[in-house]
Amino acid sequence: MIHSMTAYGRTEDSNNEISISCTIKSVNHRYSDISIHLPEELRPLEQKIREHISDKIQRGKVDCNIHIDKHHIHNEILSINQDLLKKIVEASEKINSNLSDSAPLNSLDLLRWPGVLEKNILDPKTLDKSLLKLVDETLKIVIETRQREGIKIKKMLTERCKKVKDVIDSVRKKMPEILKNLREKLSRRVQELSSEIENDRFEQELLFLSQKMDVEEEVDRLNAHTDEVIRVIDQKGPIGRRLDFLMQEMNREANTLGSKSYDLHTSNASVELKVIIEQMREQIQNIE
Repeated sequence: MIHSMTAYGRTEDSNNEISISCTIKSVNHRYSDISIHLPEELRPLEQKIREHISDKIQRGKVDCNIHIDKHHIHNEILSINQDLLKKIVEASEKINSNLSDSAPLNSLDLLRWPGVLEKNILDPKTLDKSLLKLVDETLKIVIETRQREGIKIKKMLTERCKKVKDVIDSVRKKMPEILKNLREKLSRRVQELSSEIENDRFEQELLFLSQKMDVEEEVDRLNAHTDEVIRVIDQKGPIGRRLDFLMQEMNREANTLGSKSYDLHTSNASVELKVIIEQMREQIQNIE
């Protein structure tokens, strides 16, 4: 099943003390790139969260944001680290004694000093299970979104593959007529240049031009690549890179078809194929 790399999911959970929200956003990327943003005191859980995400999402740029709000924070009792505060004051007074002109200590500046004002720190052990459960619920939403988008992309690719095959069939049907017209055109040109036609020489030139214009190999390879695309989009697991490679090969064959073209029909067919392939390639860039 095709999975898109673009998705968004958000879940929330709360109890009497805190509210936790988890937001996961994914976009297309050549490789797997996971970024996790969470409160510093929960940093020990980062690796577990990363593993949960990487188990479910194999490719794409993924941003996971964990946000926690504490309830009744206005009722929280402020606790001051008296030992640290005393050391800071003593160090400041010692420095001031060596200065001729020093500003007095400001209590607010002291409170801003890291570690002076002790806060109620979140315990990763108590939040471990509930947080990982929330991450899994968010991942479920993201994966379901990626699957829905993947179904739409698959439908589009299937329709474009049918168009490619229609163009290929039209070129195949037209080739005998193109070669016939070429033979007649060359024959008229030779008659204009000379009253006597060297038939053997004429046939050799015609054979040379026919071989130079032969696009049967390109048409066959285009058809084979299209069949492979149809087969691959029904496979499970990441398929984006393989499809991207097939688009490169199909575009190369379409360019060769255009360079060998001697007729307006095959020239138009080459342009149409390149437009269809580019439309497919743009969608494939978003496939996991």
